[in-house]
Amino acid sequence: MKNENNLIKATVEEALPALNFRVVTESGEHVLAHLAGRLRLHRIRVVAGDTVLIELSPYDSKRGRIVRRF
Repeated sequence: MKNENNLIKATVEEALPALNFRVVTESGEHVLAHLAGRLRLHRIRVVAGDTVLIELSPYDSKRGRIVRRF
């Protein structure tokens, strides 16, 4: 189940190799995020400048995954 508390709106700053992205949250934090499986499965393209919803890792606040693109 998804934890709704860790979902944060962010902007993609840079696309990195292997479907990783450097994103900036609304609070100005830099996070390294990868695409969630559903986005990979449906081949949703994410490029620099997109607004996305990320889910932060419970273990490391500098890592997360992109769960939605707006």
